Amino acid sequence: MVRIPRGLACLMVTAAAAAFCANAAAGVFDEDARREIRDLRGEIDKKDRDIDARLQRLDESLKNLGIIQLLNQIEQLNNEIAKLRGQSEVLANQNDVLTKRQRDFYLDIDTRLRKLEGLPADTPPASPAAAASPAAGPVPTPPPPVTAASREQENRAYDVGSNLFKRGDFQAAIRAFHVFIKDYPASPLVSNAQYWIGICYANLKDYTNARSSQESLLKMFPDSPKAPDALLAIASIQIESGDHGSARNTLEDIIARFPASDAAAKARTRLAQLKR
Repeated sequence: MVRIPRGLACLMVTAAAAAFCANAAAGVFDEDARREIRDLRGEIDKKDRDIDARLQRLDESLKNLGIIQLLNQIEQLNNEIAKLRGQSEVLANQNDVLTKRQRDFYLDIDTRLRKLEGLPADTPPASPAAAASPAAGPVPTPPPPVTAASREQENRAYDVGSNLFKRGDFQAAIRAFHVFIKDYPASPLVSNAQYWIGICYANLKDYTNARSSQESLLKMFPDSPKAPDALLAIASIQIESGDHGSARNTLEDIIARFPASDAAAKARTRLAQLKR
């Protein structure tokens, strides 16, 4: 039996005790590390769940804001805009067609007038002086009422001259009103057409034909509602020509014959101005 020296035995016992303590400490350390890892994983899992919950709430919030509905509305608006553009193109084409028809209609009127005047259809429009003869002549005696033409057709034919007058195309308006008088001699608007022929000539500074047109109206339609206006137009021509004495006589005639008319009220004002 080998005897171990006492000092060596003590040293061995001390080493064994140290090793045991080290192993025990290591075990305690490993357990703490595992616990810390578990806790860390738990925190990470909790944060992941919190993030998922926040993302879900955010998604629900976006849906509540109606983004999908907004996108649908935008798409509907784009479709409506496309339809409106298509309708705009259709209306533009229709406008072009109507413009062409109106131009052809006026050309047809001009051609008919030239035939009535004995001019070739391709002759350029006559000047105010060259067109004096038809206006200066008397208005034809109205024949018996024409029942074949409807009142609507009469109004449309009259409106051709009226619209030309409003556009300032006085020469074309004169021709259109002459066509109206020729086609609808029994119309109650004939005296109106004759009156506006005179006004057109006055706007063209053709005072001879302007006065002749109004005098023809007074001769053929003395009881026409346009009679006082025709006299007022004649007075204006007389004033423009410097014949103030004749103008005063004409204005006094209006007041005496048509005292309640609008023309009489204007005549009183002009007469007062001439007497100053």
